[in-house]
Amino acid sequence: MKGESISKERILIVGVELDKDVIDIDDSMDELESLVEAAGGTVVSRVVQRRHSIDSAFFIGRGKALEIKKYCDELDVDTVVFNDELSGAQLRNLEDTIERKIVDRTNLILDIFAIRASSREGKLQVKLAQLKYRLPRLVGFRKYLSRTGGGIGTRGPGEQKLETDRRHILREIKNIERALKDVERTREVNRKRRITSSIPILALVGYTNVGKSTLLNKLVENYGDIEEKEEGKQVFVCDQLFATLSTSLRRAKLPNGQPFLITDTVGFVSKLPVHLVEAFKGTLEEVKYADLLLHVVDASSKNLNMQIKTTIDILKDLEVLDKPIITVFNKMDKADFQSIIYDSKYVDKKVFISAQKEENLDQLINMIQESFPVKYREVKMLIPYSYQSDLSYILDRYNILQMEHKEDGVHLSLNIALEDYERYKKFIV
Repeated sequence: MKGESISKERILIVGVELDKDVIDIDDSMDELESLVEAAGGTVVSRVVQRRHSIDSAFFIGRGKALEIKKYCDELDVDTVVFNDELSGAQLRNLEDTIERKIVDRTNLILDIFAIRASSREGKLQVKLAQLKYRLPRLVGFRKYLSRTGGGIGTRGPGEQKLETDRRHILREIKNIERALKDVERTREVNRKRRITSSIPILALVGYTNVGKSTLLNKLVENYGDIEEKEEGKQVFVCDQLFATLSTSLRRAKLPNGQPFLITDTVGFVSKLPVHLVEAFKGTLEEVKYADLLLHVVDASSKNLNMQIKTTIDILKDLEVLDKPIITVFNKMDKADFQSIIYDSKYVDKKVFISAQKEENLDQLINMIQESFPVKYREVKMLIPYSYQSDLSYILDRYNILQMEHKEDGVHLSLNIALEDYERYKKFIV
C-alpha cells in the first residue's frame, strides 16, 4: 500500500534564483526533478522565483506562497518540494499557507538515502542525519507528520519518535553515534591492514549515476583476481540517482602484474546535505587513504561542468586534491565528443571511455598503471640463510603474504616496490 501511495504522489517543485548563485537554476531544477523521481514522486509542474534575498518567514515571500497554493489546487498537487533547505519556521508558515506537505531538498535527499540504505552502517548513518536535520525543525514537522501516512519526506524516524521530547531524540542520536564509532573502529582495523599490505588503492569518486559501479564491475571482469571473478562479486548497477550507498572493495591486477585494490564511494550531488556529509564522513574518508583517484563523470550530461565542480568542491573539503586524479569521461557511447564542454582548470589527466561498452578500458588501465605514485609487483622470493641482512630488510619493510623455511633458505610471497624489485632481483624465483 505504501508503494502505491508514493507512486501517485503529485509534486510541484519550487526553486529560487539569487543574484549570487553560480549554479544555473534550470540545471539545478532538472536535478531536483530527477531526485523527486528517485524518491518515487511525479513532478507535475515547476515554479522558479528570482529574488535578491531569501524571505526569512516564507523563503519565497507570502505572496508567492499564496500563488503556489492556487497552482496546487488547480493541478491537484499532493506535495511541494523546495530546491533549498528550509528552517522549521519556514516549513510551518509555508504549510499553513499552501495547505500541502512541504519538503525541502535536504529532506528529499535524506529520504532517498533512507530508501537505498541496505547495510546496518548505511541505515545508521542515514537515521543519524535525519534526526540531526529534524531536531531543530520539530515544530515545522509536527502538523504534516500527524496527518500523513507516508510518502516523500516521511521515511526514516516516524511520527511517534518525532513527537517525543528533544531529550529522547538527543539520547537516540548519541546511541547511533556510539554504534557508528564501533563500526568505524572495525573499518579502521581493515584500513590499516590494507595500508600495511603494500597494495596501492584506487578510489572511484564522482557525481551520482555517472557509472562508477558499472566501471568497477568492468575493471574486475577484465583485470580482477581469479578469486574475484569466480565469486562473481558484482556491484549493484541501476540507472538512477544514489543506486548504491555502501562502499565496495575489489582486488585487481595491472598489466605489469602489480595487484591493486579498487574502492568506490557514495555518489555526490550539488547541495549535498551537511548532516549527510557528517554522517557519512567515515565512509567518505576512505578517499583519504587512496593512492589514486578516478574522478568519473557522465560525458553525456548537459550539466557536466556543474557535476565536475561539485565533486571537486567536495574533494577539496575532504582535503584530497593533492592526490593524483584521472578524470574519466564515461558514457562516451551516448555523448557527442564535440559538445563536451568543461572548465579545464578542474581536469588534468583525462581519458574518454564507455564502461558499459568496454571501450578504451585498455587506455584507462594503462593510465592507472602509470599514475600510481608507488608501484609494486607480486613476487616469490628465495633468500638463502646466509643473506640475513637482506632477509631482515624485506621482513621489516613488507607485509609477507606467505613464508616458509626450507633447507635452501626462506621462501617468501610478497608485493615488492619496483625499486626494491631491481635491487633484490637475484632472489626472485
